[in-house]
Amino acid sequence: MDMNEIKEIFFQECEEQLAELESGLLKMNDGDRDPETVNAVFRAVHSIKGGAGAFGLDDLVSFAHVFETTLDCVRSNKLEPTQDVLKVMLKAADVLADLTNAARDGGSVDQARSRGLVKELEALAHGELPSASAASEVAPKPTKATAPAPAPVKAAPAPAPTDDSGFQPIPFSFDDDFGSDEALVAMPEYEVSFKPRSDLYAKGNDATLLLRDLSRVGEMSIHCNMDALPGLDQLDPEGAYLKWTISIKTDKGEDAIRTVFEFAEWDCELDVRLVEDSTSAAGDDELPMVPVPFDLSVLDGEGIEPAVEAAEEAPKPKNDAAAAVAAAETASNVTQLAAAAARVEKKNDAAAAAAAASAAAQNNAAAGAGQTIRVDLDRVDRLINLVGELVINQAMLSQSVIENDNNGASSINMGLEELQQLTREIQDSVMAIRAQPVKPVFQRMSRIVREIADMTGKSIRLVTEGENTEVDKTVIDKLAEPLTHMIRNAVDHGVETPEKRTALGKNPEGTVRLTAKHRSGRILIELADDGAGINREKVRQKAIDNDLIPADANLSDEEIDNLIFLPGFSTADKISDISGRGVGMDVVKRSIQALGGRINISSKPGQGSVFTMSLPLTLAVLDGMVVTVAGQTLVVPLTAIVETLQPEAAAIHSFGANHRLISIRNSFCPLVDVGRILNFRATQANPVEGVALLVESEGGGQRALMVDAIQGQRQVVIKSLEANYTHVPGIAAATILGDGRVALILDVDAVVGASRGQSLKAEMSYAAAG
Repeated sequence: MDMNEIKEIFFQECEEQLAELESGLLKMNDGDRDPETVNAVFRAVHSIKGGAGAFGLDDLVSFAHVFETTLDCVRSNKLEPTQDVLKVMLKAADVLADLTNAARDGGSVDQARSRGLVKELEALAHGELPSASAASEVAPKPTKATAPAPAPVKAAPAPAPTDDSGFQPIPFSFDDDFGSDEALVAMPEYEVSFKPRSDLYAKGNDATLLLRDLSRVGEMSIHCNMDALPGLDQLDPEGAYLKWTISIKTDKGEDAIRTVFEFAEWDCELDVRLVEDSTSAAGDDELPMVPVPFDLSVLDGEGIEPAVEAAEEAPKPKNDAAAAVAAAETASNVTQLAAAAARVEKKNDAAAAAAAASAAAQNNAAAGAGQTIRVDLDRVDRLINLVGELVINQAMLSQSVIENDNNGASSINMGLEELQQLTREIQDSVMAIRAQPVKPVFQRMSRIVREIADMTGKSIRLVTEGENTEVDKTVIDKLAEPLTHMIRNAVDHGVETPEKRTALGKNPEGTVRLTAKHRSGRILIELADDGAGINREKVRQKAIDNDLIPADANLSDEEIDNLIFLPGFSTADKISDISGRGVGMDVVKRSIQALGGRINISSKPGQGSVFTMSLPLTLAVLDGMVVTVAGQTLVVPLTAIVETLQPEAAAIHSFGANHRLISIRNSFCPLVDVGRILNFRATQANPVEGVALLVESEGGGQRALMVDAIQGQRQVVIKSLEANYTHVPGIAAATILGDGRVALILDVDAVVGASRGQSLKAEMSYAAAG
């Protein structure tokens, strides 16, 4: 693996870290004060900084270092994470993402914004902002005399006094009868030798921060060896002369220690070894004891009884030393159970430890079940293409056997049926590999909401639901653009200003809700706001002023709502950086149609609007109806078909010179001759001799597509015509049938649009997998 591949892996991991960073900050913004959330945010920035230092990305390292310092103040309870503080940090997360993208793609970053946020972060770290100081005055740190006993596991402890070296000693206390807030558990001891090289400092790493992080792994004592430090006249300012020897007791194992140095281990001399007699030298009755904090609230709650029952029912280990060592090797969360059992009945402490060890083993096994690997997307695409070819060849083989076997009962037929089922299962499994949650796209929308809200002076909260809903990666990649335009539209036009919302009796903070869910083999994405809704009178007048509709047009509410999708339409009074050019919602509609989807609007004046997008789960395969039109074989997407029917002469009515209607359940629907629209024939066919496919049109109405005959329903593999041939009006893509013939996939929206007098064009409703 060369350096470029390693660097690409780093940037992929950066995407994950940035997503975790934003997710954690948003949780904190919603009131989450769990120390683990704060630690996760800190680790994300620290990991990005460490990796960037290894590749010499100085701008990224410098900004991440300041960001990390401010987050460390939050982590150590020196800085209260108020709304104002988190607002700055969310902006800093955006700049960190910009710097990462610039380092990856070679783009540029707004230096003025970056420098401004650096100053804001530094001010927060020094408590210089009024919001930070006010927060500390309003919420003073509790003392033992005036505040109720906190839960140490769920609240970060106040920073302890530091010694001359700048490190915080880890306080502890315990008594013989377990009467304190800490449990006694045997701890393995490790000896760590750490000597930085000059490259470590040149890449932006700090030995002090590394040692501070190591102190959080366990109880440690440290010695600094300065024997190699030269005299002042021989000192190299860029040299590295210090060496540290650390003794650390921890139940988290050697991997936890090495993780602290994972981004610096190439630039230092590091040795970690287990002190052999740290746990085995003591006898059964004289175990070395070190304190492990635990939450005393478990002693007063209902959780103590199950813990004691588990301790009493657990098998008795051969000796207490084995039980203590087993407990020390478990995850830290189960030490509370062991401590609770020991507090109630000391003679059962070994059994409690064994029960805790068993519970931790089950938890660890469950956690390890979801392992993943990184695979290049091109490899997945090639695999999907090969499986598509396998499906086509299987269909061709089945067709050939059927044509040459009249009785249909041969063993070959039976084998082909099993092959068909197996091929379908392989195809479904391979398609599942490409399926990804929509969470990354949804998370990107949070930043857009913040930026537009700041520009418009509005207070808006984005709520997301169904983030883990999975869809084909090709669909996900093309979702970002339409969602961005819709979010901008909702924030700028939908949600009112705080002053106006207050006057209307609404919450000054508006809400935009983004939801994803599966329904009937498709994915539904809804974007809802609690704003003013669509002002239909204003929309109608704007459309008339822009010559988009005649002044005497009689339009329904649904038709007026859909006017916002017309090219060049905008209700903005003036052009701004956000809106006014009339291209946003037009782009949304075209993008959704290009994905083979539909978009609908539901709006209530004064209550808000809901935009619903219906999209296919994948762009590689398609369930379709195979039909014949003027001797040509076409495939109509099954998702567009409402029903099929055989027209009767009495149900056909002429309308004008060239138009016909079909009567369906006391309503009239335009009849569209597909063969005539596509120029497969010069004159219109007789509807009574064909079949009508009732389909949904893009405006929400219906059209009856007239075809000659239906061959059957099949799942087909989509192949792009533009990539393999050229653009064909009215045709979205192509496929290969079981008899080896090429069948064209109909672009339903383009055909319906042509029946309305629009120029025939293919909107490319489906894209090929390869």
